[in-house]
Amino acid sequence: MTMSKLTVPALKHIPELDPGFVPASLWNQAFRDKCSGGNSREIRIAVLRPDGTGTVHTERILTNDDDASAILNFRLIERVVKFLLWSCGGTRVVLEDASSLAQALSDQYCEGGKRHFDVDYSNRFFGDTLTFSSESTETFPIPRVTEESESQIGLKGNRIGFDLGGSDRKCAAVIDGEVVFSEEVTWDPYFQSDPTYHREGIIDSIRLAAAHLPKVDAIGGSAAGVYVDSKVRAASLFRGVPDELFGEHVENIFFEVAEEWNVPIRVVNDGDVTALAGAMSLNDGCVLGLAMGTSAAAGYADASSQITPWISELAFVPIDFSENAAQDEWSGDIGCAVNYFSQQAVSRLIEPAGLKIDPALGKPEKLILVQEAMEAGDEKAAAIYRTIGTYLGYAIPQFARFYDIRHMLLLGRVLTGKGGELIISKAEEVLRDEFPELGKTISLSTPDEKMKRHGQAIAAASLPEI
Repeated sequence: MTMSKLTVPALKHIPELDPGFVPASLWNQAFRDKCSGGNSREIRIAVLRPDGTGTVHTERILTNDDDASAILNFRLIERVVKFLLWSCGGTRVVLEDASSLAQALSDQYCEGGKRHFDVDYSNRFFGDTLTFSSESTETFPIPRVTEESESQIGLKGNRIGFDLGGSDRKCAAVIDGEVVFSEEVTWDPYFQSDPTYHREGIIDSIRLAAAHLPKVDAIGGSAAGVYVDSKVRAASLFRGVPDELFGEHVENIFFEVAEEWNVPIRVVNDGDVTALAGAMSLNDGCVLGLAMGTSAAAGYADASSQITPWISELAFVPIDFSENAAQDEWSGDIGCAVNYFSQQAVSRLIEPAGLKIDPALGKPEKLILVQEAMEAGDEKAAAIYRTIGTYLGYAIPQFARFYDIRHMLLLGRVLTGKGGELIISKAEEVLRDEFPELGKTISLSTPDEKMKRHGQAIAAASLPEI
């Protein structure tokens, strides 16, 4: 579908290495301005899961009966739906009195369609086919909104917390909120085809922590991926396990692991646990955590400092509306956060920055060389970090349209050293100049040393209810 042009306000801060960047936040603002002349109507979008939970998001669309308005309406709604599918998550999308838009979405979000990647993962997350439909105002479905948090912060008792990473697994023994033991063990789970390797590794970590407790009351864990009711839906840790073994040996692996101790176990996305740890450290809620590392991992703790059932896989949400935005090599979509807030962002900005780094190197090695150049005062490296900081400053208002944010907790390898400081200061500058009200209400911070050492373990251990 050819995209109709929309006049977006001139950026006060143009990313110096990506002058064609079109922030979703400003594009949406320009669209809302276009809708202010009385030629528009409100439209609700419901995203529902198979269990009836979900969320409702409201936008305005143009009512002019012309092709240009139809194209702009689709551009807006398609990008909003994309954001909702990767933030809240669901398998049924219902639009209010918009049958043509629902059909246009169905044509793209289908097997073999432009957004087949999103369809495949919605199915994997929730075990159901992604569908689109239109309902009248009278019959529009109201989901059981996921406002009630799934977790209750609990620090009493003898608890074990673990965090499963791609190169190591951490565990901690926690008694009434105090860490009495912690350990880090190297492992290599990514390309192990036998899930016994993963099971034995997880059990080994739990046993290490259990040896330092008088008894075990509960076990909580975190890992990269999507977990629904502690069941593994999609996780890079198990990428080497063949599909035919996944359902039988991986999906319920954490429940099987906990059988030895016969206690409650709860496992959630590591981004959510990071946000929860941040909320506990800040003693405040509405925390959106964003880890800029191999990918752009995220998590959210609500106003009650608790995590929600939202999947918050923000690597795939659109933040750049340019027709020439960076393309994600995995999903095939353009303008998604992973290409702006991860090692991939650093890697693709090296050439326009003019840094002489061997393009054949891997992304982690490139990041290290850029960091070294930054520490040495190289202005070309600084331009990379300023560009990422500009991206972030314009992306935060887009995140804030879907999440209630008081604190942005920023972490990950890309934030290491002087470059990370420059990213944050540049993002704060953009917020102050372009979005002054948000600049006053949203604070940007990085984890303190206590949280880096023990925060994740305490937060993970607090997850299960005893």
